Amino acid sequence: MKFSLIIPVAPYRNAEILESINKLDFPKKEYEIIVENGTNASENRNRGFEKSRGKILVFLDDDGIINNDLLNNAEKFFKEHPEIDIVGGPQLTPLDEKGFAKISGYALSSKFGGWNTSNRYEKKKLNLNADETYLTTAIMFCRREVMDKIKFDTNLWPGEDPKFIRESKNAGFKVAYSPDLIIYHRRRPTIKALIKQIFNYGRVGPLGEKFSETLKKPFFLIPSLFAMYLLFILELTLFGINNIILSFPLILYGILGLLFSIYESMKNQDINGIFLLPFIFLTIHLSYGIGRIWGHLEKTLKKRR
Repeated sequence: MKFSLIIPVAPYRNAEILESINKLDFPKKEYEIIVENGTNASENRNRGFEKSRGKILVFLDDDGIINNDLLNNAEKFFKEHPEIDIVGGPQLTPLDEKGFAKISGYALSSKFGGWNTSNRYEKKKLNLNADETYLTTAIMFCRREVMDKIKFDTNLWPGEDPKFIRESKNAGFKVAYSPDLIIYHRRRPTIKALIKQIFNYGRVGPLGEKFSETLKKPFFLIPSLFAMYLLFILELTLFGINNIILSFPLILYGILGLLFSIYESMKNQDINGIFLLPFIFLTIHLSYGIGRIWGHLEKTLKKRR
């Protein structure tokens, strides 16, 4: 058997992706579908691996939509690049997404919105030396040999993907990104859901890596520094202190936010983005920054216990 499709599903959710899996243009005897229910996606994936029989494990999110040629494209990729052990592709916003969810997809795929992690949310060029900024388990193809050695950390959900990829690369496995392996992934439909999602991404970052590793990627610290800066400015304002020099970073941020909002709106041909994107960008940056601060505090408290 060539492929094992492993889909983690929370008890209160439905596996929407099964609808498009049933339309796959690939011999059914060459793949199996494993749906694992549970509150921890990492545990679900690890259990799914134990039950699987395929040479290639295919991790997919339950709320995604895939094209019917996905497995054909994956088979072609591994034939052309037999040295690759893990490969993923872009998680694009579904074409039928509307309103807040659709526009938040513009922000996630923007450099201003997520810096290098924006690579995950739009089609990029083929990369045969990719890292965790390019792919996640929303769509990930993985040889069995990888999971014989590396498992998903059940304590890091929902941020276990970066650690899994880093540990795989450290163990000598090759990671790639292919623009032909696509999943259309649902976005959070409300600002509350987006805040929770991005906060958790920020929170688990410090839990899954040493601070020395974080310092190698300083751009991930900028949202936290910006959140602390805003708190500082707020305190000065409450005491009646106004300083144009100290306000310069905030003014610059506002200008950049507006310019990128206009650019992303024009790029996606959606004028509504001009009005919503400045607030979505701010929501993403503060949620991630505060989440990362929280993660460092949580890690420190665990060490003292």
